[in-house]
Amino acid sequence: MQTTIQPELVRATAICASCGTSYEIRSTKPAFRLDVCAACHPAYTGVERTAATGSRVERFERKWRR
Repeated sequence: MQTTIQPELVRATAICASCGTSYEIRSTKPAFRLDVCAACHPAYTGVERTAATGSRVERFERKWRR
């Protein structure tokens, strides 16, 4: 690998905007914000955040009921 064309890697802090968790990583930027992280993402936590609006059939029937 040519060292003259590679970007400089520095220790960076990644901060989650949702829960505030911070991670120390190596990156070309010194700091940045994440939308979601493994500590608050529903796929990793197992907590599903959906609105209780009923099924599609129920919504369709409510919309077109006369």
